[in-house]
Amino acid sequence: MVIAAIGSIPFIMTLGNSMLIPILPQMKKDLDISQMQVSLTITVFSIAAAIFIPILGYLSDRFSRKVIIVPALILYGLGGLLAGFGATVFSNSYLWIIIGRILQGIGAAGTAPVAMALTGDLFKGGERSRVLGLVEASNGFGKVLSPILGSLLGLIVWYSVFFAFPAICSISIILSWVFIKERKKHKAPTPFGKYVRGLVSVFKFEGRWLFVTYLAGATCLFTLFGILFYLSDILEKEYNIDGVVKGLILAIPLLVMGTSSYITGSKIGKNQATMKKLIVLGFLMMTLSYSLLVFFKSIVPFLFVLAISSIGTGLVLPCINSLITGSVGKERRGFVTSLYGSVRFLGVAIGPPIFTRLMDWSRTGMFLSLAAFTLLVGLLAWMLIHVKNTGGKNEEKGAFRYNYI
Repeated sequence: MVIAAIGSIPFIMTLGNSMLIPILPQMKKDLDISQMQVSLTITVFSIAAAIFIPILGYLSDRFSRKVIIVPALILYGLGGLLAGFGATVFSNSYLWIIIGRILQGIGAAGTAPVAMALTGDLFKGGERSRVLGLVEASNGFGKVLSPILGSLLGLIVWYSVFFAFPAICSISIILSWVFIKERKKHKAPTPFGKYVRGLVSVFKFEGRWLFVTYLAGATCLFTLFGILFYLSDILEKEYNIDGVVKGLILAIPLLVMGTSSYITGSKIGKNQATMKKLIVLGFLMMTLSYSLLVFFKSIVPFLFVLAISSIGTGLVLPCINSLITGSVGKERRGFVTSLYGSVRFLGVAIGPPIFTRLMDWSRTGMFLSLAAFTLLVGLLAWMLIHVKNTGGKNEEKGAFRYNYI
């Protein structure tokens, strides 16, 4: 039940963006707004989360994970209510939706990244990697279910999606409150100055590989949400597919990614060398997929080729989660994992606006640009993440031993 409670947190977080994707075209039509304004409903959520994640990560280090997670989930639900009432009751609906999405983003800042740090606190070694794989799989399952759920709710009316958030959040709030039991801290919180000096030390000695892993995580989320945004648009414009069928199609690459994440997390254990190989392999698969997508326009072969990139993403994310979570001791883990979460949210935030421009520019140029970018990130991972497999003996002290170029 502890694992179920932890897994429910990233599951809830993923609904914040993915559940909206199927209803974006209807929102655009009903509110009479531009494609760029539609994309901002995703972007403002992610930017708000990215800004507040480091702050809440520090507070979770200073106080406790649970005291941050539960209020964050409550705020997440309240933001959904505000957006829902903004769309139905208040005048200037778009503005109120944006405000509600910002509140949801602040709430999301205290969910998945803090849950990742909590996993690092409660589990060790191979068990930690397994649970982190389950957490990433829960994240992926949320992404799979959310477009289907968003499509079903959209059959009622598009803004019913916003009212679903508080109901779903209540489940995670109850699970977290009842089953997550943290160890009591027997010493006073680290003074802020000492805490900052410790973080500076972490990034001074381990900043190179941390930068690459942060970039890798952001790239995975940037490409994932960008492709979903593109796919949602063409399914309606070019194939006249909407409703539940559209949600099921959007769920296919997400299901592949979630399955790949679960299998990867359950198999990697503490083997850092294997983690690095899988990260590089994942980006090579993404590069291959995006290069080949130039030649496929029919929906079935397009989805088959896109699945290659989804498998690659599923290889990359659990490995990065394990490396980052074990990179520092417990006293600073919240900030380091939260900063990683912040970067992931930035990847989500810039995805739809950039893909909007790329779609207007050139379909071929869009996919080839993605292929070149993922290849570059894969090469950086290959060159800059140099690991020595220590068996995880030093992970609680600060943690993995890395060889630097």
